[in-house]
Order: sequence, then C-alpha cells, then structure tokens
Amino acid sequence: MRQVWEKGRSDLRDILGSSEGFLGNWPVSTKIPVQWGDLDALNHVNHTVFLTWMETARMIYFEKCGMMDLMDSEKIGPILAGLKADYSSPVLFPDTVTVHATMSRMGNSSFDMNYRITSDSNGGKVVATGTVFGVMCDYTTGKSTPIPDDLRSRILGVEGTRSE
Repeated sequence: MRQVWEKGRSDLRDILGSSEGFLGNWPVSTKIPVQWGDLDALNHVNHTVFLTWMETARMIYFEKCGMMDLMDSEKIGPILAGLKADYSSPVLFPDTVTVHATMSRMGNSSFDMNYRITSDSNGGKVVATGTVFGVMCDYTTGKSTPIPDDLRSRILGVEGTRSE
C-alpha cells in the first residue's frame, strides 16, 4: 500500500476493492431529525438542507479522524472545492434521516467524500446521495498542501470501522 501513497494519488476503492468506500462500510453515520423549518413551500425538505446534513456528517468524520485537532495545531485543514448531490425521493415532516459518510479517494492534497442519506419514515430508503470534493489547505498561506501521512493513517483507521 505504501507504493500507492507514494504515487501521490489513489482511488481507495481500487486499493481496497469496494465501490462504496474503503471496505464497503459507511464508517460515520448520524441521525438527524427533520425540523419544521427545513420544509419549503412544497412541504418537503428543501434541497439546501441535504447539503447541511452532509456537512454535519463531514464534521463528525473530521472529528473522528483527528482532522479538527490538526486544524487547531498546524493551521491546515480542508476546504470545499465542489459538491454534487442527487435527490431520489422527497423527505417530509416528521421524519428522521440518517446521513452516512465515507472517504472514497485521497490524492496528494485532494480528497472525495461520499454520502448516503436514508429516511427512517421510508424504512431506510435512500433519499439522496452526494459527493464532496475537498482540498487540504494551509490556512496561513491560502495554498493547497499535501495530506499528512499520519492523517492518511488515521483516515484508514476510521474507514476500518463501521457505525451501522
């Protein structure tokens, strides 16, 4: 595996043989109740709320792998470079969703995270999926910086767990 990291870019699904994350797991899952204020004029959850839910799962993931500590101690951390969201079914009130997150790719300084959002009221049906494209940034210089090897190791450790 060391050779792959030395290339500077790798798709972790290729390394560990899964299309859903390193091990086919969603190592971070968090339940979020739908709030009345999440609804739009059509009485379903507004599309922007799904992005906030993904952000919540991302921050939990970053906390779990120690990235938040790195942000404080070394002033480096992630910035959002892009995102993609696909909505497959409306979410209504009342409901509770579960947002699942996994790291699907790490390059030299960039990474992709995948998300799956399921609805408890619909028996765990997938209602949306998403991908975030991030870049590790040196907050002092405002420039991209390589993902530290120790953070890569901690992410691999997180990906070896399962929260479902």
